[in-house]
Amino acid sequence: MRVIGLMSGTSFDAVDAAAADLEIRDGTVHLRPLGLVSAPYPAEVVDTLRSALPPAATTMATVCRLDTAVGQAFADLAARADAELCDGRAELVVSHGQTVFHWAEDGRVRGTLQLGQPAWVAERTGLPVVSDLRSRDVAAGGQGAPLVSALDVLWLRSRERASVALNLGGIANVTVVAPGAEPVAFDTGPASALLDAVVQRATGGAEAYDLDGARAAAGHVDADLLAALLAEPYYARPAPKSTGKELFSPDYLDPFLAGRPALALPDLLATLTALTAETAAAAVRAAGAVEVVAAGGGTRNPTLLAALRDRLDGVPLLLSDELGLPAGAKEAYAFALLGYFTLAGLPASVPSCTGARHASVLGSLTPGRDGWPRWERPPARPTQLVVDQDRSSR
Repeated sequence: MRVIGLMSGTSFDAVDAAAADLEIRDGTVHLRPLGLVSAPYPAEVVDTLRSALPPAATTMATVCRLDTAVGQAFADLAARADAELCDGRAELVVSHGQTVFHWAEDGRVRGTLQLGQPAWVAERTGLPVVSDLRSRDVAAGGQGAPLVSALDVLWLRSRERASVALNLGGIANVTVVAPGAEPVAFDTGPASALLDAVVQRATGGAEAYDLDGARAAAGHVDADLLAALLAEPYYARPAPKSTGKELFSPDYLDPFLAGRPALALPDLLATLTALTAETAAAAVRAAGAVEVVAAGGGTRNPTLLAALRDRLDGVPLLLSDELGLPAGAKEAYAFALLGYFTLAGLPASVPSCTGARHASVLGSLTPGRDGWPRWERPPARPTQLVVDQDRSSR
């Protein structure tokens, strides 16, 4: 089946659409990547998102307008991905939507909200759409995250070694896959969320992020500030756990910086880069991993990758590209896989990774013009994933 996965992360700088051919054969799901297209949100959508997210207040009118605007942005990119990547032969779209609130309280997730009305995608493309993939896991007692663990577990299991998949988005998360042990996944803390917020505030919004980590590379880590940041209680909580910009908001740093001598921007960014590297590396060290496979937008930051390598005590850090999945598209491919499982009636969540009581078939289905494809005999849930590189069937 030819599937398009749509994703916009907590940085909400752009929408990504990754297309793949997916097939289950003999207990293995085969994923052949067909490519990635991306498009930035319209500037007014970004401004509205930034002004509406916690700790800011908002209105139901703004929520409604965002639901429509995000849905339309996703719809336009899905249509483009179908034309450019799928030869107009896509059969399913899977839309993660835009997370605007992840309701975590006392270690439990009580709800999660992603905007981006899927009807716009179905109407624009004529294709069935799977959306709202996190809520069912939350209803089953899980964190609703990290759902990318479903792909990680199937993909890394065949490597038969203690491996950690590390995703560096606005928030960083890991999936630990080791022989003879239940897989574990959790959010480790901020990746780019605080870095981006600091740059945006310092430049009055003229710059969205620290390009190539250049400013951080020119700075020096403030050891006292780093120690204070590492005392955040979230880091000490046991897995499974998840977090977001509800905690690591643009205002998060204000209490830590109050009363301290003003830090130069490069020094603050260097310290926050060290925070991300240390919290992610601590998860790897605790897992006893022998390799780390990294993906996400943060892999484009060489300063962050260098800081990670310094703290990994010699554990090799690979990019997911080296194993066949482009680092910038892996999360979109993961959601393509989740929606494919949904259409097949297969549970996709991994209870040991999200903390749910059981695995669930995820998401809600919006029919396309012709309804949706149905299996005469639904396949059994696969036990591993293989990334195929042969694109000759296109």
